[in-house]
Formats: sequence, structure tokens, C-alpha cells
Amino acid sequence: MKKLALLAAVAMVACQSPSDKNTDSTSGDMNQKYAEDIHSFSKPNEAAVKHLDITLDVDFETKMITGIADWTIETAEGAEEIIFDTDMLDIESVSTNDGGEVEFTLGTEDEIMGVPLVVPITSSTEHVVITYKTSPDAKALQWLDPEQTSSKTAPFLLTQSQAILARTWIPCQDGPGIRFTYNADVSTRADLMPVMSAGGNPTELSENGTYHFEMPQAIPSYLMALAIGDIEFRAIGENTGVYAEPNIVEDAAWEFADIDAMITAAESLYGPYAWGRYDIIVLPASFPFGGMENPRITFATPTILAGDRSLVSLVAHELAHSWSGNLVTNATWNDFWLNEGFTVYFEQRIMEEVYGRDYSEMLASLSHEGLKDEVAEFMKEHPNDTKLAIDLTDRNPDDGVTTIAYDKGYHFLRLVEETVGRDRFDSFLKNYFKTHAFEVMTTGQFVALLKEDLLTEEEVASIGVDKWIYETGLPENAPVPSPARFENVDKAVAMFMENGEFLATETTDEWSTHEWLRFIHGLEGATLAQVQAADEKYGFTQSGNSEILAAWFQPAIRAGYEPVKPVVENFLINVGRRKFLTPTYRAMLESDKSDWAMNVYTKARPNYHAVARETMDHLLNYEG
Repeated sequence: MKKLALLAAVAMVACQSPSDKNTDSTSGDMNQKYAEDIHSFSKPNEAAVKHLDITLDVDFETKMITGIADWTIETAEGAEEIIFDTDMLDIESVSTNDGGEVEFTLGTEDEIMGVPLVVPITSSTEHVVITYKTSPDAKALQWLDPEQTSSKTAPFLLTQSQAILARTWIPCQDGPGIRFTYNADVSTRADLMPVMSAGGNPTELSENGTYHFEMPQAIPSYLMALAIGDIEFRAIGENTGVYAEPNIVEDAAWEFADIDAMITAAESLYGPYAWGRYDIIVLPASFPFGGMENPRITFATPTILAGDRSLVSLVAHELAHSWSGNLVTNATWNDFWLNEGFTVYFEQRIMEEVYGRDYSEMLASLSHEGLKDEVAEFMKEHPNDTKLAIDLTDRNPDDGVTTIAYDKGYHFLRLVEETVGRDRFDSFLKNYFKTHAFEVMTTGQFVALLKEDLLTEEEVASIGVDKWIYETGLPENAPVPSPARFENVDKAVAMFMENGEFLATETTDEWSTHEWLRFIHGLEGATLAQVQAADEKYGFTQSGNSEILAAWFQPAIRAGYEPVKPVVENFLINVGRRKFLTPTYRAMLESDKSDWAMNVYTKARPNYHAVARETMDHLLNYEG
């Protein structure tokens, strides 16, 4: 039966003309020169994918996906093979439109990049069809049992393809510089609903568990995304909405009520939103990131559901990726700061537009303090990792996912804005997104654009452009945000740390999450007595706000505050967001509580996504 399905697929695609395919003009052609990508086996300058028609049969019992990936390809003259990236995939067969079933080759496994799949082609090859199965241990896929979800009624599947994990569930050319359009047909349990980073996301269950998706805009493989679970949809605006498990969907819809205002603000800054719909799915708490900017549907952690809309800057960040990252994409993972530095800058501008400058400056100030700390830490042993133009040769690209790419990148762009003026910089950025839409960008290309189209020689020298990009550390001319709303917070910290006094309750009752984070960060080095007094006054240990709770763990753990221990354990077992896990486990290690850390991690590890497990395994020297 599998063979009949494969032959039918080959016959179908062989009869299609290019005009039959849903390929977008943004996907480019073989005249395009692809940047060398050290994290992909593919050689797209010889043969590149352009469109994907994929069938996915999702089996929750075996925790495997059976797929048929039909790739439309373009080749350079004389090309004799096309190479796909795979990792832990069981390749059953490969066929082409001009050769039927062909002999394929699986190369030597690389610890970081997986295994190359080499397929012979000819000058008339237009389609390559790959039948395969995923492994139950595929790193991109997290299969959750019902008890690991919020509603605890049904299993859940989520994917996380960034940076190079798409190859663990789809044979693909897995580099950010290679774009393709796609159509997908997904079959799953009839009681579960799937969504993808595509058009056609359903708002109710189908009768037979089958769904069709189409993505007409070309995207790189790391933006391929799938989630399946017991989820419901709530509309927010005409082209916006939220998906979540039934027990939290109403709360999520309330929390994200300002999405349309954010989109309006973003479009007024840098041009039209190019992706049609913008939805959000709130995933189970094991999701390893705050959010993932999958086109048309942001994947988000439930830890941003604070009940007061105080953590929606994450939504602004993922929305901003619709321009910086998804529209203009880093060509390789060495250029990652071009995705994230721009997005943090854009996020701040959206937050300023919607909530005011005082509010956005609080976010910028927290970013600044975090950046200083991380730069200081990196400079001790890994100074080269403080460069924006990072070199990730022979390293996992996840090693580049640090504050440097995000916040040093933001501070650089903010300095450019402050040097040339907001009007000039906005004009440059709006043209940048328009001119390079659905294209990729290297660091070198961007620096050249900056020097040619925006900055004078005097401004280049004043900023120190090359120093910011190519040298280590944080330059002395880094902007220093100083939000007025933190003045009372700093006063409160000083009063408490110096003589145990508290600021008037009528003042602190009006504080936002960000003001409380500033206060907690000021408790560094607090004694056990001070930690106890602060908790008795403000109830941090019982906070329902994940950001506040995770920040509170740091001084509390280091001071040896026993009442926080069961809360820490419960949090670490149930929340998989790497941003929270890393500093919490590190605080345990640095306060001579490694046995406790390992005991908790042993219980928590099965609930974490592979991305989080890899980081925590390294931090804790976990060997299984």
C-alpha cells in the first residue's frame, strides 16, 4: 500500500506544470547565489528546493510521523545530485519524476548536523519524492501525555524546528537561506485539532481527522511548524485570534486583546503585514521558549498569561519577527543577530507606540542590565561569543541563542537611531524591509547597506560600526536607558537593603511586572533574613506571575530560603521554558545545592523538550 501511494504521488507530480504549483514569485531562481551554510549538507547553488507538497500521518500511539515529501526542485546546469539534511529519519524510498524509484545514499552521520541524504538527478528532474518515518526520539517533536498538558484530557504534539531541527521530522535543505512554499495534508486522531505555520488553520474539528494547509509565501525550513492537541479557537479581530486548550482559551483571548493595536503600530512603522492572518497558539508549559515566530501562528508559552497583560511584550517580539526574521532572514546562523537584534528593537518600538515611552524604557533598561551581566560572564571564558558576527563553526547553532544576539544587537541599532535621528533610521528600515522582502541577509551585506544607504563616514566612525559588529565586549558608547518609573524602585531597593524599610504600599500597588523585576534584581546578595522579610511583605513565593517567580528564585535559593524549595521543584518539573530553567538550576549549583539540582532535574527532565534537555544536560553534567 505504501508503494502504491508513492507511485501515485510520483505520477501526479510528473503531470503537473509549473503553473499548477502554488509557488510564489518570492521564492527566487537558480541565478540566486546562496551563502555558504556550515550547518547544512545541502548544496543549493547546485540544486535547491522550491516547493513542498507533504502528507503527514501522525500516530500518537507509536509517537511517529509517516511522511511523503514531494519536493519541487531547481537545478544548475550539469547538476547530478541533490542533497537533503536528515537526522534520525527512516528513509524508506526515494523517487523522481524522470527516473521512478532511485538509489539514494545516506552519508556519514555528523553529531551536530545529522546525516546527508544524496539523491541522483538529471537535467530533467523537477520532483523528488521521499517516503520516510520519524523517530519517537526526533529532537524537533515533543509528544506529551495528557497529564503533561494544561487540561490533562488528551495528548499533545508540538514541534520546534529552529535552529536545525526541521531535519528531524522532514527531509529538507535545512538552512535559513533556502526558502520554499508548501502545501500539507495532515491526518491525526479525530478528537484532536492540528495547526501549522500556514494558511488554512481550522477553527473546529473535521469529521475524519484530516486537514489541508497551504503556505504561499516562501519560508525557510526552521519556520516549519505543527501542533496538535485538544485546542479551541477564539477570534480577537478580523484576521487575528488565539488557539489554546479549553480550560485556558478564554484567559488567553483576554490576555492578547491588544494584538490588533500592535499590528497597526507595526505597520505604521515599517510597512504592511505580509502574511495574511496573525494567530497565536498557547502551548503546554513544556515549550522550551517564550515564543517562536512561526509565520501566521506564533507558538507561545503559557507562562506569559499573567492575568494583567503585563507580559505581552513577548507577543510584540514575535509579531515583529513577521518583518525582521520571517520577511528578511539571516542567511546563516552566524548572522543570527540580524533576526533577533532587529526584532528586539522593533519590539521596543511597538511597545512604545501602544503603551508609551515610559513603559518601553523599562523593558529596555531590563535588557541593558541583562546584557551587561551576560557580557561580563562571557568575557571570562568565551569572549568571542560576545561578537555580533559570531563564528559557530563546528558548534551547534543553538550556542548562538544568547543575550548577545538579542540585546547587543538591539543596543547597536538603538545607537544608530540615536546617532542619525529616528526619522532617518525609520526611513532606512522601512525601505530595508520593502526592498529585501522574502530575501536573506548576511552580516557583511547589512553592514555595507548601512554604510552606503544611511551613515556618513563621520557617523560610521562615531558609532564604531565595525567594533560593534566584529569585536568582543560591549562598547563604551552603548546606550543606557534610564526609565523614570524605575526611580521609585531603586529608592525602594536602597531603603530595604540598607535599613529594612519598605516603600509606601500605595506606591508599590501600582507597580507593573517590570518594576517588580527591577526590585527583585536589586536583592542580589540579600541575606536570609532580608529574603524572608521581603517575602513576608510582598508574597513573592506565592506569585502567579512566572516572570516574577523565576526572578525571585535567584536571591531566595542563594540565601538558603527553605519555604521556596517546594515551589522551585514544582516549577522546574512543570515548566520547560529555557529562559527560566537555566538561571534557576545555575543558582542551585552556585549555592552548593548540586545534589538538590540533580534530584529535581532527574524528575523534571522527561517533561522537557529536547532543546531544553540539551542545555540542561550540559549545565548539570547529566549523563543519564
